[in-house]
Amino acid sequence: MIKREDGQSLVEFALVLPVLLLVLVGILDFGRIMYTHLQLEMVTQEAVRLGGLGQTDAQIRSYASDKFNGDSSKLAITVSPGGTRRAGTYVTVEMTYPETFFKPLGSVSIPYTVKTSSTIRVE
Repeated sequence: MIKREDGQSLVEFALVLPVLLLVLVGILDFGRIMYTHLQLEMVTQEAVRLGGLGQTDAQIRSYASDKFNGDSSKLAITVSPGGTRRAGTYVTVEMTYPETFFKPLGSVSIPYTVKTSSTIRVE
């Protein structure tokens, strides 16, 4: 009796395909979250520079919301200390943005919060 193994590679591929797709989705989604983090870091640094140059809290928040490419309604911006700042003191801008890891998988997605912070001395 001769054994036929015609469908063996098809079965092996069917077993490996879900794992391969999960790894691929994970790599692409990690890149998306990393891009969001890097962009948020750059916007935070630019916004804190405005604070160091004497801009108001409202101007800093407006600038950050305009420059961020994501959904700015979800972007949380904290400027401390609030109000007027004297020369020689420090101003800190903190931004947080909610993201989800494995977003294409729907209910399996993992919530993640991107947080950035930058401090500069007021001139």
